[in-house]
Amino acid sequence: MDAPLDKQVLVLNRLWQPVNTCSARRAFTLLFLDHAQVVDCDENNVFFTHDIDSWGSHSSSSLRSGLRGDCVHSISRAFLLPKIIVLQSFDRLPKKEIKFTRENVFQRDGYTCQYCDITFEMKELNIDHVIPRDKGGKTTWENVVCSCIRCNTKKANKLPAEANMFPSQKPAAPRWRPFLSGTRHAQQHYDEAWRHFLNPDPSGVELTG
Repeated sequence: MDAPLDKQVLVLNRLWQPVNTCSARRAFTLLFLDHAQVVDCDENNVFFTHDIDSWGSHSSSSLRSGLRGDCVHSISRAFLLPKIIVLQSFDRLPKKEIKFTRENVFQRDGYTCQYCDITFEMKELNIDHVIPRDKGGKTTWENVVCSCIRCNTKKANKLPAEANMFPSQKPAAPRWRPFLSGTRHAQQHYDEAWRHFLNPDPSGVELTG
């Protein structure tokens, strides 16, 4: 089991765009240096920001009211572990390319066969070249999809029109996200609060100072 300070925190830039993840230990360092603030969400999806002092007060109040959560203690105060922090001045997006690997193709396609739309365990999946290699297809993001073994065998080395099998989504290079380079386990267990920034729904998020 991970120690509380090793837990992952989502890092937003000054424009509230996700740029990375860091450990809770690193997040507290940034908070104490006043380089970042905690982003907290209430039950109505209203987001508040806290500096280290207001986060300490909020943590104490929440813990007294019976809220359960991981926390760390200083000599005199308890702090809930932040789930999201926003940087005070950094406003750039990281220029990162996602490495082309078998597992990253599975992650891009959600471990779902692009022909039958069924989700499988990784051991039950294969990589299919939409345009077969022996017909000029290349091994690129734009020409490979996640396929179950059954569909992969059925399509064989046929063109999509020949097999009457077409990917449910047009394959493309995925957009980098902070958690995409991690394991499938990490993706499945990222905090629900991150969803508003990784898969934003502008109509469902309200910000307040």
